[in-house]
Amino acid sequence: MCGIAAILSPDPGRPVPEHALRRSTDALRHRGPDGQRIWVSPSGRAGLGHNLLAITDPEGHQPIASEDGRLHIVVNGQFYDYRRIRTALEAKGHRFRTRSDSEIALHLYEDLGPACLPHLRGQFAMVVWDEESGALFAARDRFGLKPLFYAEKEGRLYLASEAKALFAAGIAASWDPRGVYHALHACPDERISLFAGISQVPPGYVLHADRSGVRLERYWDLPTPSHRSQGTALGRRRSPGPTVGDAIERVRELTEESVALRMVAAVPVGCLLSGGLDSSAVLGVAASCVDDPVAAFTVGFERRDYDESQGAREAAAAAGAHHTVVTAADSDLADHFADAVFHAETIQYNTHGAARYLLSRGVRDAGYKSVLAGEGADEAFFGYEFLRAAAGAGRGADAGGGTGAGAAPTSAAGGVRRTLTRLPQILSALLRSPSRHNRGLAAASPWLARLALLLPAAPSLFTRLARGLGRLHAVCSRDFLDGFAGYDLYRAYYRRCRRTADLSRREPARRLLYLWLHSLFVNYHLAADRLDMAHGVEVRLPFLDHHLFEYTNSLPVSLLARHPREKHLLREAMRPYIPGPVYDRVKRPFMGPSAVGTDGPLHDFLQDTLRGDAMRAVPFLDHASVEQLLDQVPTLPTEDRPSLDSLLLMLASVAVLQERYRL
Repeated sequence: MCGIAAILSPDPGRPVPEHALRRSTDALRHRGPDGQRIWVSPSGRAGLGHNLLAITDPEGHQPIASEDGRLHIVVNGQFYDYRRIRTALEAKGHRFRTRSDSEIALHLYEDLGPACLPHLRGQFAMVVWDEESGALFAARDRFGLKPLFYAEKEGRLYLASEAKALFAAGIAASWDPRGVYHALHACPDERISLFAGISQVPPGYVLHADRSGVRLERYWDLPTPSHRSQGTALGRRRSPGPTVGDAIERVRELTEESVALRMVAAVPVGCLLSGGLDSSAVLGVAASCVDDPVAAFTVGFERRDYDESQGAREAAAAAGAHHTVVTAADSDLADHFADAVFHAETIQYNTHGAARYLLSRGVRDAGYKSVLAGEGADEAFFGYEFLRAAAGAGRGADAGGGTGAGAAPTSAAGGVRRTLTRLPQILSALLRSPSRHNRGLAAASPWLARLALLLPAAPSLFTRLARGLGRLHAVCSRDFLDGFAGYDLYRAYYRRCRRTADLSRREPARRLLYLWLHSLFVNYHLAADRLDMAHGVEVRLPFLDHHLFEYTNSLPVSLLARHPREKHLLREAMRPYIPGPVYDRVKRPFMGPSAVGTDGPLHDFLQDTLRGDAMRAVPFLDHASVEQLLDQVPTLPTEDRPSLDSLLLMLASVAVLQERYRL
């Protein structure tokens, strides 16, 4: 795990400005505190920068050159199963300059070009420069675990692991209204950012750049499940699929393999532990891979209704782990919320970002720079309420059945068709509803309001969103909202995904999963990479190994979501590795303490930030309305406080970004 930067200057008369490359690389020093190098090609057309976080090779400095000097590469990330690939490459005559896993990508590219990507297993962003052809090649991993931003200015192309490095290189810092609009509506676009002119290489994409320009090309997408695995949900005749026992065994094998590969390092590898099923399973498997006790790290809160450290202690004891609880008091969260926003470069919806920032600092202070975590299990095994509700939407009277191999949901098409026939009347009633929440949802997105009606079993997903939209629009400036008049961002996003991913061939639950993976998941949840790397800590995610994920994606939805208890398949597969209390524990999302409804440090932080000069400088907010909202906080009904908490923290994030980046 490292930080990378690159500049391409196709015009030979305008070589890469070395000072800009150095400033960009310097801005990423926190990602790689173990060494830094920059390199400018002999032609002056390309420059590469790299900060080293030494995990597999203490001397693995980059850029790395091919044997003939034609290719140079910088990599941020980790390639798993690299020893086997290295042995095969050496057998073909390749000579390695380092012991780093990163170097396998260089020699695979030397042999295969862009076709090397299917052979790479891991989390990565990389840039390859070909001096002979004058072409630059960049790629981002399948799920977008590692970030890669880019911008163009005066004919040059700039790339970096974080947007702040592009600002350091000379890209002007200003808001992108479209990126802001999407983020405020909890639908961030994976192609753009909050900042004008700064784009992202989307997950599973490559970027090609040469004298003819810049183009993006997709190399991987979550496969569309076969007809067999989709069963009758799309009205097809069912073929025999795997039994529950078969699936449990295969999930166990793939999870064991994924964790074991991620335990390979030249430094000790620990685990982040919440005490829930996902992280406890990772810790249990990790402990079986090594002889010495594994170090486990948990964030604890002083407010008991948010604290899960006791459950984590039980899981750590069962695994024989050395357990450290990093306590985050409300004052700590208030003091470091702005730092977390600055490093994540995103709008935060909860204080859990600040908590993650503090947890990673605790990991670093304990002497660790590499840990495993449980993110991705909810996506792989349908742990979210909205996915399970979508899976059950067409189940009808069959909803209470068993979990045998023959179990499959009845046709969802019939239920959807019946709802569609009544849609005009239902939508009309929704728009006439006295509920300000429903009006807020319908006003922001009539298309999303229809979707909410098609998934009546999962109201909370839409209710939580709807409760905030009315207040959100009330604090936005009229000019900002008028700029998006008639733009239904949720519908536009769905149509784009439908075009590029053939959503019509996926079941409703898998459509929602796909939309989630390419919006909030990659642009918000995985932004934790920048919180961790702020302290030089890499986090490895076994459940987002594409071999494991593609397998669960191939299973019938009934096997993933049919059981009354969430993630039953994973729960059974991991039973040998987790204690009884964890096996029985109900899913609880990781949430930091609320800032609303308390008279403490978080309350004071919000008041000071939202009434301060930075907030008044934000161009797309109505500042008088923000202050009016703050004045209303003491009298708000209890049920409205969670959505207001998210909104106020979002506004505070905006103020922080405005001030820290001088937007």
